[in-house]
Amino acid sequence: MKRLVGLDIGGTKCAVSLGESVGNNIKILSRDEFPTTGLSWHEVLEAFSTRIKDVTNPTRPASHPQPLLLSAIGISCGGPLDSTRGVVMSPPNLPGWDNVPVVDFFRGRFNVPVTLQNDANACALAEYLYGAGRGAANLVFMTFGTGLGAGIVIDGKLYSGANDNAGEIGHIRLAPTGPVGYNKAGSAEGFCSGAGIARLAKIRKGLDLTAKEIFARVRAGDADCIDVFRESAEKLAMILAYTIDILNPEIIALGGVFMRNADLFLPIVEPILEREALPFARKACRIVPAGLGENVGDYAALAVAMSGAGETHSEGYVDE
Repeated sequence: MKRLVGLDIGGTKCAVSLGESVGNNIKILSRDEFPTTGLSWHEVLEAFSTRIKDVTNPTRPASHPQPLLLSAIGISCGGPLDSTRGVVMSPPNLPGWDNVPVVDFFRGRFNVPVTLQNDANACALAEYLYGAGRGAANLVFMTFGTGLGAGIVIDGKLYSGANDNAGEIGHIRLAPTGPVGYNKAGSAEGFCSGAGIARLAKIRKGLDLTAKEIFARVRAGDADCIDVFRESAEKLAMILAYTIDILNPEIIALGGVFMRNADLFLPIVEPILEREALPFARKACRIVPAGLGENVGDYAALAVAMSGAGETHSEGYVDE
């Protein structure tokens, strides 16, 4: 059994999860979160450090009154980043996070293996090990949250590319003009992300709404919001078709906006896939919401920790 800490770094909030490996599963023992907005990167890392000490305190969690020996820490963060060096490099949703050595920071504080991974890759790993991808050898996970990125598992191994930039499907331009995402007008992220859908509603209909509000209106029958949603769904179908044709995965699992509204997306997406994707590749691939649900980010960070844990380290951090 290994005790693990997962750190999920987001543009609006961060989360700390304490978990333990149980056979081929990870059990989440506790979870805490705090807002990222308004904090410097150093303040965020210090806040993480304090919470790691809290969850390993002998009096917390109540189910584990003895001091907790950590095996590893895993960090999930939006890119760009360098997972080999353990450095976060200027993610667009984290202003001021320029070449931040997060792995060295936590390794120095807690003396355990620390592993950093792109959030989409981390979620792909978690879905492959514990979620919708169990039993599959080839899986793609798409974030479809604030932005749009993808994590890729090929033949049971996470594929990161030459320098951690594999899977940045949000940067692909789907139209000459359109909402800006990933610093590019008409990009996949511009059409297929929570922030992108909100921008699309503003551009097309003059609506100043969040994605959550737009989908509530879609379900209530609002014609303008249905038009906006349909355009996003049609663009999503195209990026899914490209992914199927290029990677030939068994499963494409989607989180975020899609996961919460799969019943709305699939009736639009599937007929387009039948038309656009290679028939045999399409037949082999299932399009599903993330199997780990709203907890996918927590499991993702813990899966990253597990990937770096190896054997339990007896010299690891214990809060006395």
